[in-house]
Amino acid sequence: MIKLNNDLPICPVEITLMLMGDKWKVLIVRDLLTGTKRFGELKKSLTGISQKVLTQHLRAMEKNGLLTRKVYAEVPPRVEYTLTEVGQSLKQVHDAMLAWGKAYKLSADESPFPHPSINHN
Repeated sequence: MIKLNNDLPICPVEITLMLMGDKWKVLIVRDLLTGTKRFGELKKSLTGISQKVLTQHLRAMEKNGLLTRKVYAEVPPRVEYTLTEVGQSLKQVHDAMLAWGKAYKLSADESPFPHPSINHN
């Protein structure tokens, strides 16, 4: 069980943004929703993320009780990341974002005027 931070914002939306309001954190959750992943698997899946940024986000997410980190005493060391029960509960947030993104893309694809911020490839 995670210990709640007494310094959390009053607004629940702000709490969610504080914990997940970063592109990389959302994508890390996306990847871990399918199961445990090694660091290298996450790095490969998250095109464009640096090792330093991935490490920082994983540490923050572990500190906030969203995932666990398991280190195996092997050479080279093997480290695996798994969502906690709290992290798994973000599936509903992920699914809502997925549905909304699909609907938005569909409406943009059907529009005769391309939306300037969407890559239609």
